[in-house]
Amino acid sequence: MDQLCIVTTGGTIDKIYFDDKSDYQIGEPQIGRILDELGVAFRYDVVPILRKDSLHIGDDDRELIRATIAAQDARHVLVTHGTDSMVATAKVLARIEGKTIVLTGALNPARFRGSDAEFNIGTAVGAVQSLPPGVYIAMNGRIWDPARVRKNVEANRFESL
Repeated sequence: MDQLCIVTTGGTIDKIYFDDKSDYQIGEPQIGRILDELGVAFRYDVVPILRKDSLHIGDDDRELIRATIAAQDARHVLVTHGTDSMVATAKVLARIEGKTIVLTGALNPARFRGSDAEFNIGTAVGAVQSLPPGVYIAMNGRIWDPARVRKNVEANRFESL
């Protein structure tokens, strides 16, 4: 992997909660801080394009994400994205050829102790370096084909269709 392009779109991974868990905003992307703290041995660029909860990402936003990734020189792209509509965005990104694109996020904000953010990012970084071109989802310690996975909201995890 020459260089990793990281596209951030918001989602729980970047959320900041205030007085209670229902009052939040999407903060600065956390992935650069996480990768710096972990001392990774690869170069990366962070391209922040949205700060939205994925329930508020629409077709125009997905097209912006697709166009942004398609315009990058990098062949390896990691996308941080909210989990609720990650699969829908992955299906739009499948139209991009010649790149390995891995979407990941978190079920708990990266700022929370015990968040799954670092684990999911690590899984996604390994996947984006080793998989052939295509679009994948890295969540819950697994790599998923977006056409064969869904988020089980009640169980708060991804599972095969």
